[in-house]
Amino acid sequence: MAPSSSSASSGDSSTPDTTQNHLQHSFVLHKASEKLNSSGKARRRIDLSLTKPDGKKESDESCLRKEAFQLVWSRIESTIKDVLRNMNAHVFNHIRSWVWDSFNAIKPFPTSCLGPFPFVSQATCTQLFTGLLLTNNMEFVDDILTFQELGLSLKSHGCHVANLSSSDFSSKNGISGCLTSLFRHFLMPTFDAADMSIFASWYSQQGNYGYPVVVIIDNMEQCCGAVLSDFILMLSEWVVKIPVILIMGVATTLDAPRNILPSNALQKLCPCKFTLGSPAERMDAVVEAALVRQCSGFAVGHKVAVFLRNYFLNQDGTLTSFVRALKIACVQHFSTEPLSFLLGWLLVKEDSKGVQSEEVVKLASELLSFARNQMAEQSDVKIAPGLTELTRLQKLWSTVVLCLYEAGKCNKTQLLDLYCEALDPDTSNSLASDSRTAIGKGFVQSLSSDHCMLEQNLSYRKGRLICQLVCRVRDLPASLLCQLLNSWENLTVDVLEIHDKVKELQSILKFEEGSCKPDLIEISRRRTSRSPLKIGESQSVNEKAAILMDCMVRDFMKPIECTPFHEIVCFRNVENLQSALIGDSRKMIQVDLLEFHKTLQCSCCRRSGNIPLPSMPDTSIMYTLAQEHGDLINLHDWFQSFKTIVIQYNRKGTCKLKKSPLKKRKERNESENKSEAFIQARFCRAITELQITGLVRMPSKKRRDCVQRVAFGL
Repeated sequence: MAPSSSSASSGDSSTPDTTQNHLQHSFVLHKASEKLNSSGKARRRIDLSLTKPDGKKESDESCLRKEAFQLVWSRIESTIKDVLRNMNAHVFNHIRSWVWDSFNAIKPFPTSCLGPFPFVSQATCTQLFTGLLLTNNMEFVDDILTFQELGLSLKSHGCHVANLSSSDFSSKNGISGCLTSLFRHFLMPTFDAADMSIFASWYSQQGNYGYPVVVIIDNMEQCCGAVLSDFILMLSEWVVKIPVILIMGVATTLDAPRNILPSNALQKLCPCKFTLGSPAERMDAVVEAALVRQCSGFAVGHKVAVFLRNYFLNQDGTLTSFVRALKIACVQHFSTEPLSFLLGWLLVKEDSKGVQSEEVVKLASELLSFARNQMAEQSDVKIAPGLTELTRLQKLWSTVVLCLYEAGKCNKTQLLDLYCEALDPDTSNSLASDSRTAIGKGFVQSLSSDHCMLEQNLSYRKGRLICQLVCRVRDLPASLLCQLLNSWENLTVDVLEIHDKVKELQSILKFEEGSCKPDLIEISRRRTSRSPLKIGESQSVNEKAAILMDCMVRDFMKPIECTPFHEIVCFRNVENLQSALIGDSRKMIQVDLLEFHKTLQCSCCRRSGNIPLPSMPDTSIMYTLAQEHGDLINLHDWFQSFKTIVIQYNRKGTCKLKKSPLKKRKERNESENKSEAFIQARFCRAITELQITGLVRMPSKKRRDCVQRVAFGL
C-alpha cells in the first residue's frame, strides 16, 4: 500500500474538519539521519528513481505524473459511472412509468376532503403499490449508487422521493425512528415528531399535492421484519390521502418478502417485479468501456488481469472491489514508472492542465537521454513516433477483441475471460506463424492460402477460448452470421484493412436490407469439407468468416506487453498489487520490526545488524531478543535482557555529564526508585504490542512464567 499512501499524501491539503476526522496515532522513535546517496551498477531497464539531472526536472516530472494520474483516473471513473447509468436507464424508465401509472390508479382525495383521519371507502384503496427491485448481488455495496441514482431519476420527473436505508428499520429505532427518517426528507432535517397527520398536511399544500410520494428502501432483507411490517401497515392506512409508493431492493429472490413479513402486511402490498443487470453483465460492460476500449489509455498486463479477475470472483462478485483494485493498480503505475506522465499527453494532444505537450515530450526526451547515459547506451529513442505506433497497436488490439466478443455473445462468453486470454503473450506467440498472411492481397487469395493454416491452428489451439469462438463462427446460422457481420462492420470502421474484408464478406453473403436470401441459409448451415479446395465451389460463407477471424487474431491482436513503450501505459507488477490488496500482514509486521532501519533511514541502527541497540524501538528490541528463544520464552530472562540493553543507554547518557557529588547521589537515589518501574512499563507495553500483532501468545494458567511464540520462519 506504499504507493497508495504516497498518492494520498501528495493530494490537496485537507480542511481542519477533515483532518480531525482522520486522526491517527503515531510514535516518534528517534530522529533519522539523512539518506546516503549510494551508487549502484547500471541497470538495463530505464530507471530514473535514483538520481535526476537536476531538481527542477525532478519536480516537473513529479507534478506531471500527479496530473496525469488525476486525468487518467477521472476519465476511468466517469466512464464507469456512465456505463452503469446507461445499463440502469432502461429499468429506471420502466420504474418511472410504473410509478405514474400506480399514482393514477390510487386517485388521492382532493384537499377539500382532507380530515384528521383517512376515510376508506374500498378495501383496494388500502393496498400499497410496491416495486421489488431484484439486484442479484450478494453484497449491497454495489447497489448504493444505483438506489441514489434511481431517486435522482424519479425526482427529476416530479416525484417526491425519500431514500431510506435498512438501518432506519432496526428494532432499536422502532416505527417512530423510520417515520422520523421519512419525514426529515420532506419537512425539515431536524424534524423529530412521528405524526402522519403532519405529513398529510404537508402533502396537501400547494406545490406538493398532485405528485406521487416514492419511498425507496435499499435492502429490505436487512430490515427488522416487525418494524417494516408496522411501517407498511401505517402507510396503507394513509394511502388515500398520501399516495405513497414503495420500492424495495431485494438481493436474493422474490420470495424474500414472504420470509420477512407477516401475512397481514403482505396483503397490503401490490407487488411488481423489476430486475437489474447481473454482476457478470455489469463487469463485462465495465471491462469493455474502461479496459478493452481503453478510454484513458491505461492498460494492465496479463498477470495483473488474471489477478483482478480472481479477486472479483473471490469477493462475491462485487464490482466495487474490482474498481478499487483497478485504482490501486493505477496509483502504483504512476508512482513507480518515471515516464508514466506521458499517458496524460496521449489523452490530450495539446494541453494537460497548463503544461504544453511540447514541453512534456522535451522533458521525456531529456529523461531518456539521461537514462541512456547512465546505461552507456548510444541508441536513439524517438518518443512521439513510438507513442503514435503504440496507440495504433492498442486500437487494433481493441478492435479484434471486440469482434471476438461479438462472436461469443450468442454463447454468453464472458468478456473478462476473453480479455485475460487476449493479453497473454504466450497466446500471441502461439498464434504467430512463420509466414504472415499477405493482408494486401485480394481477399479470395488470402482465404484460399489460409485454409490449411486455419485447420492447423485450430487443432494446435484446441481448448482455448479464442479457438472455440472461431469454431462456433463456422456453425452459425445465416441470420446470426448476418448480425455478426453487421456488428463487425460498425466496429472496424477505423481499421480499413479489416473493414474492407468484412465488406467483401457481406457482398458474398448478398446481404440486403437486414435479411439474408433463402438460398444462402442452407449453404451457411452446411458443414464444409476439411480439405483446402477452391473457394467458389466448396467453402461456405461461415468458413470464410472463420478464416477472416483467424487472420484478425494472428495479424492484429498483439498484446500490449509485446509492444514497444508498453511500460508507459501498462502496469505489470502483480506482486505489489497483491501485497496492497491482500498482503501478508504478519510477515510484513515481522519484516518491519526486524528491518525498521529501512523505514526510519537511520545510520546508527543500520550498522548494528542483528545486535539490539538502545536506540531501537522497544518493540523491535523485544522481537529481536525473541529470535534467540524457541517456542516458549521465559518472561524473567526476556525482561533481564531488555533491561540490560535499556540501562546501557542510560549509563552512556549519564557518564557524559559532569555534576557535583551531592547532586549525583540525589539523582542516583531517585533514578533507582523510578528506573525499575519505568523499564517494566516499557516492557509491558512492548509485549502487549507483540500480542496485539499476533506474534506472541500471553501466559496460560499452566505456564504463567512463559509466553509462546506464534510466528516463525522469517
